Amino acid sequence: MNAPSSPFPTARPRSDVSTGVGLAGLAGLVVWIAFCRSYPQIADALGLGGALAGERGVLSGPYAALAAMLFTALPMAAWSLLVDKVHLRPSTGIDWSLKRSVAEVMPVAVIKLVGLWATWALLAAFYCLARWYWSGNYLFSMEVLSFAIFPLVMLSVPYVIWLDRYLVEPRDGAFHFGAFVVGGGVIGREQWDTAAIAKHWRAWAIKGFFGAFMISILPPGFAQVVEANPQQFLGNPVEFAMLLVTLLFLVDVQIGTVGYLLTLRPLDSHIRSGNPFLAGWLAALMCYPPFVWGIIGPNDQILNYEFATPGWAHWFAGHTALLWAWGGLLVFLTGVYAWATVVFGIRFSNLTYRGVLTNGPYRFTRHPAYLSKNLFWWASVLPFMVTDGGWLDAVRNAVFLLVVNGIYFWRAKTEEAHLLAEDPKYREYHAWMEQHGFVTAPLVRLKRRVFGGGAAAPHEAHAYPAE
Repeated sequence: MNAPSSPFPTARPRSDVSTGVGLAGLAGLVVWIAFCRSYPQIADALGLGGALAGERGVLSGPYAALAAMLFTALPMAAWSLLVDKVHLRPSTGIDWSLKRSVAEVMPVAVIKLVGLWATWALLAAFYCLARWYWSGNYLFSMEVLSFAIFPLVMLSVPYVIWLDRYLVEPRDGAFHFGAFVVGGGVIGREQWDTAAIAKHWRAWAIKGFFGAFMISILPPGFAQVVEANPQQFLGNPVEFAMLLVTLLFLVDVQIGTVGYLLTLRPLDSHIRSGNPFLAGWLAALMCYPPFVWGIIGPNDQILNYEFATPGWAHWFAGHTALLWAWGGLLVFLTGVYAWATVVFGIRFSNLTYRGVLTNGPYRFTRHPAYLSKNLFWWASVLPFMVTDGGWLDAVRNAVFLLVVNGIYFWRAKTEEAHLLAEDPKYREYHAWMEQHGFVTAPLVRLKRRVFGGGAAAPHEAHAYPAE
């Protein structure tokens, strides 16, 4: 007699992104950083120095940081196409056997281009109106996007026409928004769909908001890594650890920025849907400028958990072994955070569904980036250890950081709600993690012991959480 099969998945679902994609991008980034650091020697060896021989500096400017995205994106795109062959997946919405004629696709393609260009125009208007985009690091983003808009408009014409020849359903969100823009005089009002337009704008709002932010933070970290001399830091555990932390954050930012910008169907990296829940948007936007400037952080922010906290280097000063060990812990946590981005490859972005990840650190917990980031703050700031204000400010700091942790927990739950509703594979992964996740499974068992209740039934494990 056969034993009854388990109602839970016994094998971890296969990830939609292979490990090789992120590693290819990481290798490209490392090569570019090495080139930028060695540029003076390379220029001299190639006789490019001329009168400036020996005076050339490393390539650490903002455009070198921008070029790093190219060296990161191309290997990931090549791996995706040549090795993983993602362009053949049904999830792209492409059927390469269709081969419609150009004349056949033009009526829809024209309307789609109108929708796409109108979308970009409205995003440009938003950038112009929002003052924070015209100061500080955001100025670089505006310079890059202003330069990019003309080639994007030009290239969008052949791209849309070519892709529409093979799309199973070419009337996507851009088409419906274009139909809305041109109005009933060109095509009937009944041919555009409000839900499709909302879905279109959720995706582009995410790209527009987070894309500009990611571009703005590229140059500082890149310059710091390229200009650094590790030999100067080898004897200083604090500075050496923080240099490695900066390098890992650079990896996160570079690959993450590529993910926001490279949303193309032939790469199966398109945004299948943006988070439809207001709670998800609120939780996410609270953690980014300009909203974060009044909520989380030092000085006068509401959730200031760094009052009179000099941090780990201050409290462990004079204890070299402890400084090395604690610095190693911070590097490890940042490494997990960067690893969680690397495994996304070209699909990283907030508030989106672009497939399901089950490999890398996502084998151990559903939210490795949030977990490692929040633990990093506790370990680096040590908010309960203050130099002024006494025990009350120590309590305040700890409580405020707990509130910040709660915001990230809220973000995690809204993201799970989105993905559980979208993909059966994520529901299988969610259930598998509750049984087998190295971090997740013990926490689930602890929760059940504390709050009661036995193992979740299969339908409960796969259920879509109520808002």
